[in-house]
Amino acid sequence: MHWRNQHTHWGMVAILMHFGVAFTVFGLFALGWWMVDLTYYDSWYKPAPHIHKSIGILLFITMIARLAWRIFDKPPKHLETHARWEQISAKITHILLYALIFGIIMSGYLISTADGRPIKVFDWFEVPALITSIEKQEDIAGVIHWYAACVLIGLAALHIMGAIKHHVIDKDTTLIRMLGKKKR
Repeated sequence: MHWRNQHTHWGMVAILMHFGVAFTVFGLFALGWWMVDLTYYDSWYKPAPHIHKSIGILLFITMIARLAWRIFDKPPKHLETHARWEQISAKITHILLYALIFGIIMSGYLISTADGRPIKVFDWFEVPALITSIEKQEDIAGVIHWYAACVLIGLAALHIMGAIKHHVIDKDTTLIRMLGKKKR
C-alpha cells in the first residue's frame, strides 16, 4: 500500500488520519455525553474533563495536519459511476465535517478558557487563554459546542450510511478505496 493517495485509492496517511479522527470524534462525543452528568463527588469529576480537553487539543493539531495533507496530497478522483449530485453532496459533506470539527474544538477552547486559565494537555504543555472578554462566553460556547457536536455525529452517521450504500447497494469501490485497495 502506498503512503500517498493514488488516482484509484486513498493512501495510508489519509486512511489513518480519517479513521483516527473518526474514532476520536465518536469517543469524545461519548465521553462528553457521559461526563456532563458527573457530580462533584464522582471520582471522574476532574479527570474526565481533563482527558476530554487534552484529546480535543490533540485532535485540533491532527486536524490541521489532516487539512494540510489533503491540500498537498490530492484525493483520488470520483468514480465515473457517481452521479453529479453524489459528487457535490460528498464535497459539501466533507466541508461541513471539517467546519463542524473545527467549530466544536474552538467552542470547547472558549468554554475551557473563559475564566482565564490555560488548558493543560496531559501535563505535556499548556494552551493559553487568549480570548476571555466575551460576555457569557462559557454559556454561549457551551450551547454551540453541544449542538454542533450533535449535528457532527448525525452528519458522520449519514457519511457512514453513504459509504455502506455505495458498498452494498451500488456495489462500487467507494468503501474499498477508503481502505487503500483498488478493487474488491
